[in-house]
Amino acid sequence: MITKDNTIGEVIQINPASAEVLMRFGMGCIGCPSAQVETLEQASEVHGIKLEELLDALNK
Repeated sequence: MITKDNTIGEVIQINPASAEVLMRFGMGCIGCPSAQVETLEQASEVHGIKLEELLDALNK
């Protein structure tokens, strides 16, 4: 289960197909260095994305 505390890098490592979900939500920086340390919660805040919607999509 992916949580708000997972980093973007962890999410992609858990499920490589999640990169497509992140891109759909406007997170085009999945390959940038900060993706390895930035949590989903932090990234959602920066990108103005509703965290719960993102988590629901990632955990389908």
